[in-house]
Amino acid sequence: MQRATTRFPWWTAGGLLAAAAVALTPLASHAAGPAASGASATSPASEAEKEIAPAERLLFMTPHLRGVAAQTELDYLMTLSHPPEKASDTVRVLVTSANNAGDDASVSDRTGKVSVPSGGLPCNPVIVYFLERDIAEMSQLTGGQRRYFQKRVRLALAANPPITSVTSNANGKSVKARKIEIQPYLNDPNAQRFPDFVNKRYTFVIADDVPGGVTLIRTEVPGENNDFAHPKLIETLTFTGAVRKLVPPPAHGTPVPPPPPNGPRASR
Repeated sequence: MQRATTRFPWWTAGGLLAAAAVALTPLASHAAGPAASGASATSPASEAEKEIAPAERLLFMTPHLRGVAAQTELDYLMTLSHPPEKASDTVRVLVTSANNAGDDASVSDRTGKVSVPSGGLPCNPVIVYFLERDIAEMSQLTGGQRRYFQKRVRLALAANPPITSVTSNANGKSVKARKIEIQPYLNDPNAQRFPDFVNKRYTFVIADDVPGGVTLIRTEVPGENNDFAHPKLIETLTFTGAVRKLVPPPAHGTPVPPPPPNGPRASR
């Protein structure tokens, strides 16, 4: 019987449940024959809904854009450090409707507007943007399948990693935040296929007092002997500010609506 994980995009609500179901479903249930498989077809999903890890909820199921006014642009600095080379880009999230009530926030970078498969999740789409970018890079660098790396990240977050309280710097301001760290490939049975990335570390820092919630997302590939002080590769997304965008004026020739009946009249 095919696992439910193939039915859902990995960064959607269905993907959250599917990832948890993979962790909860015993392998024996798939080898015990049609009767056992049928009996467990619904229970893992219901259990998965209860077992979504706090880290998953914080990253994907929290409405980070609540409190953000309409037409607000959230700006992030994306830096890639691969000593001695370094590159940077600006990533923008435009929140069109207040609180993102219309689920219409969009992401853009130097290439223009980027399609982000948020699947209706309430989180800041920059989280999905960063992870999708990272997964594509892992696939390109190693020749592995995107879905495989997605699965490793998903399962690492579903494994209930600790959430620690920290003080973070958000655009020059010290804020209270929560940090999640995972190493998805540390105990990967297939890690020998990409040994340079076995110890790769992902860090997420979320602060309620920062517009959009996301203060920092970072991946680090350590140097020799697991040396994070001298990493081979670092990619970081850092919050740099929020800018309220003006609503564009009506196009030329667009009729201006008349004043209300009791409105002031023009002087003669």
